[in-house]
Amino acid sequence: MSTADNKRLVIVGIFVFLAIIILIAGIFTLGGKQKRFTSTISISAVFDDVAGLKPGNNVWFSGVKIGTVRNIGFFGKSQVEVTMSVEESAQKYIREDAVARISSESFIGNKNIVIEDGSLEASPVEDGDRIRGINPIDTDKLMETLQVNNSNIAAITSDIKQITSRLTKGEGVIGKLLTDSSMAGDLEGLMANLQQTSQNAVQASRELNRFTDKLDSPGGLANQVLTDTVVYSQLRSSMAQLQEATASAAALTENLQETSSRLNNEGNAVGVLLNDEEFARNLKSTMQNLETSSQKFDQNMEALQSNILFRGFFRKQAKEEEERLEELQKQQLQQQGQQ
Repeated sequence: MSTADNKRLVIVGIFVFLAIIILIAGIFTLGGKQKRFTSTISISAVFDDVAGLKPGNNVWFSGVKIGTVRNIGFFGKSQVEVTMSVEESAQKYIREDAVARISSESFIGNKNIVIEDGSLEASPVEDGDRIRGINPIDTDKLMETLQVNNSNIAAITSDIKQITSRLTKGEGVIGKLLTDSSMAGDLEGLMANLQQTSQNAVQASRELNRFTDKLDSPGGLANQVLTDTVVYSQLRSSMAQLQEATASAAALTENLQETSSRLNNEGNAVGVLLNDEEFARNLKSTMQNLETSSQKFDQNMEALQSNILFRGFFRKQAKEEEERLEELQKQQLQQQGQQ
């Protein structure tokens, strides 16, 4: 074999050796990233949708990469089970009530699984355990929502543009406030009046506080009513008497009403006197007749007194009456003398 052939074989051997070294280094590098050479445990979670998650994607816990996705397979009727390889060193931090959530490294980046730790009262997970999975956010629905929001924002921006244009032109009340100096002056006067009203209200409140302080001062009527049991009992007794008087007045009013109704009723004598006009006319006529008869009787008596046959009788009665009056006067004089 010639020297050139030997030299060629040596160069080829060197390149082959370097390629083998690079291959081994790559295997170790990839294995280190995939945690192939560390002790791991297997845990799983079930999701309704994995949103493009693939085997080999990372598993994170509190911002630290602790494993990778080992396998993705269907579970039940329509769910998906994701099996993860997690380092044993992180096992003690993951609790049985921890949850797995599918997330993204960026808005359109690779998917990964984020494990959120559970409560301290729960036990750490064991190899083969299954933790609860939280379904990822549907990016399609999110994009639809963002699109609707963008449309709404565009409509709002257009409305705001129209409003600002009208304000600049002085349209509407606010536009006039911004452009009309007289209206601005009126508004300023209104604010001054409101300020004065507020000050008056504050002053009235202070006066009211002073009044209530006076009511609460010792020796006052309100303070005695609220604190002195004797005054309170007297006031209560007065109220009871006033209530009794009110009840008596009500009863008296009721009696007066009943009497008035009876007086208006023609079924009794007083009612007939007050309401029957015909009876009143008859009664008036009777009284007139009695008055006429009385006058005639007086005339007859005068005639009898002047008659010679009865003159002695009337004189005797007059004399007896005079004697009786003199006797009464004497008795009165005697009584006055004894006193």
